[in-house]
Amino acid sequence: MITTTEALASACRDLARSDFVTVDTEFIRETTYWPELCLIQMAAPDMAVLVDPLAPDIDLAPFFALMGDETTVKVFHAARQDVEIIFHRADMIPHPTFDTQVAAMVCGFGDSISYDQLVKRTVGEQLDKTSRFTDWRRRPLSDMQLEYALADVTHLRDVYLHLSAELEREGRAHWLNEEMAILESRETYYTRPEDAWKRLKMRVRKPIELAIMQALADWREREARERNVPRGRVIKDDGIYEIAQQKPASAEAMTRLRSVSRGFERSQQGQAIVALVQDALDKPKEDLPKLPRQRSAPEGSAAAIDLLKVLLKLVAEKHAVATKIVASGDDLEQIAVSGEDADVPALKGWRRELFGEPALDLIAGRTALRFVDRRIEAVAL
Repeated sequence: MITTTEALASACRDLARSDFVTVDTEFIRETTYWPELCLIQMAAPDMAVLVDPLAPDIDLAPFFALMGDETTVKVFHAARQDVEIIFHRADMIPHPTFDTQVAAMVCGFGDSISYDQLVKRTVGEQLDKTSRFTDWRRRPLSDMQLEYALADVTHLRDVYLHLSAELEREGRAHWLNEEMAILESRETYYTRPEDAWKRLKMRVRKPIELAIMQALADWREREARERNVPRGRVIKDDGIYEIAQQKPASAEAMTRLRSVSRGFERSQQGQAIVALVQDALDKPKEDLPKLPRQRSAPEGSAAAIDLLKVLLKLVAEKHAVATKIVASGDDLEQIAVSGEDADVPALKGWRRELFGEPALDLIAGRTALRFVDRRIEAVAL
């Protein structure tokens, strides 16, 4: 295992000679806001290495330089968390990238297939997952743990070659390129504190409740980052919702809340929350945020959504592609309600040609679905 900067630089120079490098990371994030990087695995067609980022005498700069080398494709499986680590540690996004989980969906392997299942279906190997729940911070790592970690990138070489060949054969390489543009966008990995409230799955009924919720979510995001703790360690979502409803503008009022622990009102965080609530209550009504408009679905839209679901399944089966990557439930709802005006991924890029145009034809009455010989088919009218 590589434990020095010099050895890492030498390995990265060798890896950079390849057209592609498979990459994986092991990390822990149960008690932190940012993932704690514990192990890096990389492989090229003729070599594979493990890197210990916790070693005292290592600088990861050569690794980050390799991740930014545009002559070498970086291959991940379910890349988002791996890329998030690199983005946080080095303020850069690997490019170009190839995510085998996304590629597998494009190639018809189902929705969000796991790595071990993808290896089994493409390479025919059964992976040993007994070390899956290792505490990767502990040293030394056993030979079994190191072998498990290395398998995550050595088998990935064959998976990549299989999927990239299939994408070229089916003429779908540009489909994947569109998905990788999202993966490589900085906005994918950075939540602006002022937008943190959009993550919350809660409905508010009054502008003042929305104002308090927005202020609390913004404050929690900043606190969690500064202290490097999970958001729920600062205050849980239920606590934000209860505070938005009850509007405690004093420490005494905080004591009556069910979602915060006893004594929290006397803490620095409790006092900050009381101040945020008071600030929101002091705002003039005209300065409060507007409640998001709830779309009212027109009559018949529920039936249209059902038809679109059938069409989506029909299209996905015909073209051997996962339904999840073609259109989401929200896409179908917005197409049913707004038609051509729907601003959804299903009406853009390769998805529009594959599903978007047939979907618009269906809700406009230019296409019909019929059941013939125990099969559903779409027919032009």
